[in-house]
Amino acid sequence: MEEAKTIKNETENNLITIDDLIKVDLRVGTIVECEDVEGSRKLYKLTVDLGEENKRTIFAGLAKYLEKDSLIGRQGIFVANLKPRKIMDSESQGMMLVAKDQSGKLELVTVSNEVSNGTKLS
Repeated sequence: MEEAKTIKNETENNLITIDDLIKVDLRVGTIVECEDVEGSRKLYKLTVDLGEENKRTIFAGLAKYLEKDSLIGRQGIFVANLKPRKIMDSESQGMMLVAKDQSGKLELVTVSNEVSNGTKLS
């Protein structure tokens, strides 16, 4: 009984409101370049087209799971309004969404058909 109460409390503490959710700007983007990151065995440095004038640099911890050549040209879902963060002497300008199952298999979160870069999720 105590374990169920603990799980319920943890879930309630992690709940967000609709006001929190609508702040997140999720957009479809295409990975146009993917590079290894010197000094890291898990990061790739992605160049992503989010339908904006300039492409974005986004770091993603995918190197242990996916070959970099398999990422080029693929569409994914990105958090477009995440505060930029310095990573490995560069700036990451967003975040890529991925799904990881219990066995550790990782998949890109994407759309079922190709859509225009910059398309917002709602």
